[in-house]
Amino acid sequence: MRNHRTPFLARRRALLGLGLGLPLISAAQEASELLDYAPRAKAPPGYAPEYAGIVRAAEDEGRLVIYATTDANLVNPLLADFQSMYPRVRVEYEDLTSTELYHRYLAETQLGTESADVLWSSAMDLQASLVGRGYAMVYESPEAPGLPAWARWQDRAWATSFEPVAIAYNKKLLPAAQVPRTHAEFERLLAAQATRLRGKVITYDIEKSGLGFLLATQDARVWPAFWDMAEGLGKVGAKLATITAAMLRQVGTGSMVIAYNVLGAYTVAQARKDSDIGYAFLNDYTLVLSRLQLISQRASHPNAARLWVDYTLSRRGQTLMAERAGLYAVRGDVGGETTAARLTAQLGPSLRPIPLDADLTRHLDIAAYREFVRRWRGATGQR
Repeated sequence: MRNHRTPFLARRRALLGLGLGLPLISAAQEASELLDYAPRAKAPPGYAPEYAGIVRAAEDEGRLVIYATTDANLVNPLLADFQSMYPRVRVEYEDLTSTELYHRYLAETQLGTESADVLWSSAMDLQASLVGRGYAMVYESPEAPGLPAWARWQDRAWATSFEPVAIAYNKKLLPAAQVPRTHAEFERLLAAQATRLRGKVITYDIEKSGLGFLLATQDARVWPAFWDMAEGLGKVGAKLATITAAMLRQVGTGSMVIAYNVLGAYTVAQARKDSDIGYAFLNDYTLVLSRLQLISQRASHPNAARLWVDYTLSRRGQTLMAERAGLYAVRGDVGGETTAARLTAQLGPSLRPIPLDADLTRHLDIAAYREFVRRWRGATGQR
């Protein structure tokens, strides 16, 4: 989720030759020159015949700009697969933090400069705000019947994942017997081992991370003792970060003992690579968020955007998202470990999905936002 521009096709064509048997080319060669050689795409199997018109219009647009919080290295398999389906559409993928994505898009829109066609973010409240303010295009995706009802909001925003929030810890520094299993146990751990954990706990910076702010407000909604926990973070001098990856790196190296409110999908994947990282889904409640996707009302390439949205909601896209990106798929016809169905079977009633509704934006009211941040800063000692 860092700021990282990936002009995917311009860069990857030189490496993959688009599967067209083309020789490797220099990075300086314009990617658009190769579009003339790419075959015309067909509508996906099972789609209505008129969808061919969307495909042809997208090929004529020839470009797609995506602003997203999903790490570029995770989404590359999806981009490659999408490119194999639609080789005449050049994708530019911007890997941003949730706050950067939101404010950059608004600034570009207000200035009338070119911006994203698709916005894909884990900061559900910021995405809901854009929908409510009229920035999202209405689109009836042909993949809608394959989605659970909650994953489709006003035909303007679509949930593409079902991701649990976790804690991560360093196994060498925190014995298994001391790993908290509930939020209350986490609060007690902060109090009981305040000296040992001084400067060794990390969580989101809610002023710089839209996702961090969302998770904190949802914690406060669900957990009556949230502010007591926030004071505990202040007493141990908790460090702050803007992305889960940064927190996991520090847990892995041992510079941090425990990270609070990290993205479960990223954490599970990193724990498989680093045996020093452990994780837990707290069993009193586990927040579950969805990466919401919308098409900009002023998209320069609206048909290419429709292709991408339909692809990520399709069984093919969702399967790849689960198997290669490790993001929990929302579709019921996708199998495997990283699916909403499997997660529900594993964690059951402890799951607390963040509802996709208008109430998501309540804390984004200027007065409410300032008051929440003021109280957070006071509790955590960031005066």
